[in-house]
Amino acid sequence: MTQGPSVVTGQDDGGQSAAADPAAAEAYRILRSRIDLSVLPPLTRAVTEAVVCATADFDYVTDLVCNETALAAGVSALKCGAPVVADSAMVAAGLDGCAVICKAAEPLTARLARTAGISVAAAGVRLGFAESGPGAVWVVGTAPGAIHEILRRFTHPALVIGVPVGLDGAAAAKDALRVSGVPCLSNMSEKGGPAVAAAAFGVLLRIAAGAGGVATGAGRNAPRI
Repeated sequence: MTQGPSVVTGQDDGGQSAAADPAAAEAYRILRSRIDLSVLPPLTRAVTEAVVCATADFDYVTDLVCNETALAAGVSALKCGAPVVADSAMVAAGLDGCAVICKAAEPLTARLARTAGISVAAAGVRLGFAESGPGAVWVVGTAPGAIHEILRRFTHPALVIGVPVGLDGAAAAKDALRVSGVPCLSNMSEKGGPAVAAAAFGVLLRIAAGAGGVATGAGRNAPRI
């Protein structure tokens, strides 16, 4: 995990309101009674704690690969209303609080996959990029092939949250994402999935909207928390 510019975030409950979700606040209390992540840069800490709380898996403390500068770029993009693109319907279903582009389940996606001889995940990325354009925040929690297509299409993303799960190519896809130089959040192992992707994105969106205590003003697309 690497440290970038300082960003002031509220760390009391990861951007969650105790009144709105006391169970989430209790989860953060338990997490912090077991491990102290206060040495991490603020956005890295926020993402790591959100993922651990969502999964009850402390392995993510060392498995996640966070870059504070990349996370800050993602927060800034979300503040400005950047498009959000998900790789699958399962991932999209977990992204509350903003409009989400997801082409994975559309008939045109399956048709493009057949005619172009590509995977459905790759076809979904092509159609998603056609709608979003550059500067989007991409959230990949299901299909490793989506990461490869994001890199092939030169999508110029603001941030890629790339945490697909699986034994068939997930870790390799995340390796390729990290070495590409694209601003990203990923993890090293074959673990991941929609819940991890949604947790990481959700805390960044809350921070962008000011719910996490960021000192730089309110953002658009305020989340429901």
